[in-house]
Amino acid sequence: MLKQKLADLFIEPGCATNRAKSDSGRKAGCGKSLQPGAAAGGCAFDGAKIALQPITDAAHLVHGPIACEGNSWDSRHSASSGPQLYRTGFTTDLGEMEVIHGGERKLYRAIRAIAERYRPPAIFVYQTCVTAMIGDDVAKVCAVAAEKLGLPVIPVLAPGFVGSKNFGNKLAGETLLDHVIGTIEPETTTPTDFNLLGEYNVAGELWQVTPLFERLGLRLLASVSGDARYRQVAAAHRARVNMVVCSQALITLARKMEERYGIPYFEGSFYGIAETGSSLRQLARLLTERGAAADLPARTEALIAEEEARAALRLAPYKARLTGQRVLLYTGGVKSWSVVTALQELGMEVVSTSVRKSTEEDRARIKERMGEDAPMVETIAPREMYRMLKDGEADMLMSGGRTQFVALKARVPWLDINQERHAAYAGYDGMVALAAEIARSLDNPVWAQVRRPAPWEAGHGTC
Repeated sequence: MLKQKLADLFIEPGCATNRAKSDSGRKAGCGKSLQPGAAAGGCAFDGAKIALQPITDAAHLVHGPIACEGNSWDSRHSASSGPQLYRTGFTTDLGEMEVIHGGERKLYRAIRAIAERYRPPAIFVYQTCVTAMIGDDVAKVCAVAAEKLGLPVIPVLAPGFVGSKNFGNKLAGETLLDHVIGTIEPETTTPTDFNLLGEYNVAGELWQVTPLFERLGLRLLASVSGDARYRQVAAAHRARVNMVVCSQALITLARKMEERYGIPYFEGSFYGIAETGSSLRQLARLLTERGAAADLPARTEALIAEEEARAALRLAPYKARLTGQRVLLYTGGVKSWSVVTALQELGMEVVSTSVRKSTEEDRARIKERMGEDAPMVETIAPREMYRMLKDGEADMLMSGGRTQFVALKARVPWLDINQERHAAYAGYDGMVALAAEIARSLDNPVWAQVRRPAPWEAGHGTC
């Protein structure tokens, strides 16, 4: 069953990479499995857990050695407005005896203990490399436990060695389709119900845009999966429209929900003034076509005009400081183009943007914003990145935590733009927060201090 699911995902027709291939090329697959231990950048298990763990009221149990749970726990700062159970690290903590004799009994006992003590609405059970290789039938144990305990126990069959972190995101979407979405009917429905797919409420970014939805009278039926509740996700099939925030992660889920439930989808972003307005317009247009009030697009335009005017006043002092500053943007996916837009709106110059984990549509959007000769790179070796920063080709680096020390060694400002960050940058308020963080980083007095020659280098003394 797992092999067939992996094969189907490798030839996913909604994948931008596959759409650019011939028929024979698509049959060959859009990726290849990782070897155990070769999980740089995250494995499939990590990707699946990242995508599902923000379902805040559910329990998330990792069936494997304790290191798998320890290395994946709270790797994204996905905030919750209520339940905190999702932040409890549950693991079967397999040892040598279970590796030899099997861990199915230990898994069942762990599921039963969680159900009796916490009584969650559902338990997600994650398969890992070790339990896949020793042959534990995780799906069967979950089925037996669900029947005996009377609650959904959902197997997440995404052992790390089957693919990358992004591939694990897709497997998480398959898990939701197979076991969760469509299993509960919402108490009420409205013509303005919609879902966000690939939104993880990193540092509370979802809360920066939900007030905009409320002012327009739109109802967010389910966020998959930032600040989500199990029942919301289970009832997501009744939405009128899906907005895909990160297409590289959950495009398969969006396409299959359109096939199965007739829910149209579009790709959008809430990073930057223009992108936020564009996403709101598309959402309003599609909801109107699906039965929402005819005046929704006009009310949306009025809201956008009001918020853009308010944001322009708040951004003016930052824009005066940031205009002309050069940024090396080293991220990927939706941020590879949407953050470019935000930086350009601040008057900054993006000297290069990485396109790791980016789709062909993402690359096309970069070219729209930066021209046909847009400086796009897959990866930059640390030595080359250090040279670029040291030689002054960029005034600051915006990236994830793994490359921060390259910037610090080069003595240039660095700002975290990936999922580990503690600052939220979505919507109009998030744009102002981003400008403030960039200005604060550039103006930090520590840079003048660390760049100042040492006394012995300046000839003012001896060592």
